Amino acid sequence: MTTTLPVRRSRSGPGASAAAPSRRRPPGRGAWATRAPLLPALVFLIVVTQLPFAATLVISLFDWNSLSPGDRHFAGLGNYTSVVTDAELRDSVLTTMLLTAAVVVTSVVIGLALALLLDRAFFGRGVVRTLLIAPFLLVPVASALLWKHALYNPEYGLLNGVLNWLGLGQSDWISEMPLLAVEASLVWQWTPFMMLILLAGLQSRPTETVEAARLDGAGSRQIFLYLTLPHLRRYLELGVLLGSIHIVQNFDAVFTITSGGLGTANLPYTIYQTFYQAHEYGLASAAGVVVVIGTIVIATFTLRVVSSLFREEVSRA
Repeated sequence: MTTTLPVRRSRSGPGASAAAPSRRRPPGRGAWATRAPLLPALVFLIVVTQLPFAATLVISLFDWNSLSPGDRHFAGLGNYTSVVTDAELRDSVLTTMLLTAAVVVTSVVIGLALALLLDRAFFGRGVVRTLLIAPFLLVPVASALLWKHALYNPEYGLLNGVLNWLGLGQSDWISEMPLLAVEASLVWQWTPFMMLILLAGLQSRPTETVEAARLDGAGSRQIFLYLTLPHLRRYLELGVLLGSIHIVQNFDAVFTITSGGLGTANLPYTIYQTFYQAHEYGLASAAGVVVVIGTIVIATFTLRVVSSLFREEVSRA
């Protein structure tokens, strides 16, 4: 006697999908599948950046001079205390702040003026834009060497050549105004960066609002003060923060133009002197950790500004 098993027929009605068992992936499996290709880059990033920083953090806790390696001992936070109390390091921190503030503010002001110029249509605007971007594309050392020899040199520099042509004599620019000489070279190099950021902000303005303001009788000055500047606030913040990150870490201009002399030694150059000339590994590492912490603080505000810009663009779209 054969037993016939009931055969379950598939339904073709609207309830078929509801009756069929749902096949779902385990939670998190899809996320790991999409993130797996990024793991090698993440491992490489940790090895290249985080492990050296961890080693620097450990070294900063030791009193370690490479000229007497056997005399190394644990110093705790003593090196950080020296960073705060040492007169030379304090002066380098003050120089870094003055250098950063002067370069960033001047670059933003000149960059804004150039961005307003390039926002208008005129013959040869593409060529002018390319020429204005060129200083930012130079290698920092090459830019510093250009200013030191082609402009500042007291014998054959361009600035003294112009002064002689005008009958005003000569001037030793680096000796008489060393910090200003470094600032001028950095302003020349970083103004195109600020110009590009602000030009992008100007070109993202809603044209309807500007046209409506012009129809209502608003002049160019009123449009700039009440429409353009408020719209550029985020872009100005972004330029200031990104510029501050790079200028705080600048080493090339100080090393090339003045070699840290005449009161121009900023914190990165002082770290270089402490590490490679005084051979104080622990003290130099502590100063480097202080620079990294300050950079992280500035970068945190930068990321917030960038994220707010993205949110504004998404909401506008």
